[in-house]
Amino acid sequence: MGRLSEQMEVELGYGFVEGNRVQVLCNGDEIFPAMLGAINDARHSIDMVTFVYWTGDIADRFAEALGNAAARGVTTRVLLDAVGSRSMKQALVDRMTAAGVAVAWFRPIAQWKVWKWDNRTHRKLLFCDQRVAFTGGVGIAEEWEGDARRPSEWRDTHFRVTGPVVSNMYSGFLTNWYEAARSDCAAIINPRQQARTGDARVQIVRSPSSIHWSDIATIFRTLLREARESIWITTAYFVPDALLADLLCSAVKRGVDVRLLVPGEHTDEAFCQLGGEDQFRRLLDAGVAIHQFEPTMLHAKIMTVDHELAVVGSANMNHRSMSKDEEFCLVIEDAETLQVLEQQFQNDVARSNALDLSSWKKRSLWRRLGELVARPFREEL
Repeated sequence: MGRLSEQMEVELGYGFVEGNRVQVLCNGDEIFPAMLGAINDARHSIDMVTFVYWTGDIADRFAEALGNAAARGVTTRVLLDAVGSRSMKQALVDRMTAAGVAVAWFRPIAQWKVWKWDNRTHRKLLFCDQRVAFTGGVGIAEEWEGDARRPSEWRDTHFRVTGPVVSNMYSGFLTNWYEAARSDCAAIINPRQQARTGDARVQIVRSPSSIHWSDIATIFRTLLREARESIWITTAYFVPDALLADLLCSAVKRGVDVRLLVPGEHTDEAFCQLGGEDQFRRLLDAGVAIHQFEPTMLHAKIMTVDHELAVVGSANMNHRSMSKDEEFCLVIEDAETLQVLEQQFQNDVARSNALDLSSWKKRSLWRRLGELVARPFREEL
């Protein structure tokens, strides 16, 4: 066990699970075939929760695969966030339910229940036979198809996980399903029945929606504080609070290689981007290397620290993930996984624009005004 993983156990209060295999899946060309293959191979149960289920061919293919599974007798449950998946075609829901899929909506919007509008489930989890799990940043929509070659193909990373930790991960689905569907699920497989499949040590972080603080915030702040060599961050939505920005700057001062990879001109949340850019001058002045991904929308959520630990899952480095939404992340200690993720990070940086302080100071007046307008709303981004 490494220094950082020991500290994470102290900070979060629960341990790492040994004996797992984590497969890194890059972009839709790798992600969707793996997920659909697992669905097609399932014989007992399929459980899925997602924030985004939109439109496109891939949305149809998932509905068909899930419906076929239910029709052949596989217990199939799909949980959709009522806000994130609101643009999903009703015909897809009808097709799944007609085939026997149990579909539930997380926190449907009711006008008078205003306290339920803001806190969503942002988790992306798929379990097949409770023995193989998928998590990461990808949604079920045409934007994620392809290989990030052009603006229509988003850049994202997802993870296929096997081994004893899958039983622990299953709680990420259960807690949301119990609230939304108010029904029980099939018996959970005893973790002892889950065979070792690799050497990865994995800690799960299941963060419920909260106010001002969460385990996701604890992850980020602990690792930024404890890092000694490197902090490489890829995030789709970067809106740090003051403490997080302080920790990034402090890390540089003590000699840590801090790099930040964020979306560039291709973004689906321009206002959120402005909220994060309000901190760029301070970070650049401190020595943080900031890169903006050029080819397409960057949607991945990954942080590697000291070439020792990786944090992956659904959480962005913003206020929503740290204090508002239901999130799910994995903290991974595995040399092979770290090597793949760090190589992908370098590949993405090579396709990015590196910001420098002198040019950033010369950004347009309209850009500066946009940052000023976004500032009061940062805690909502």
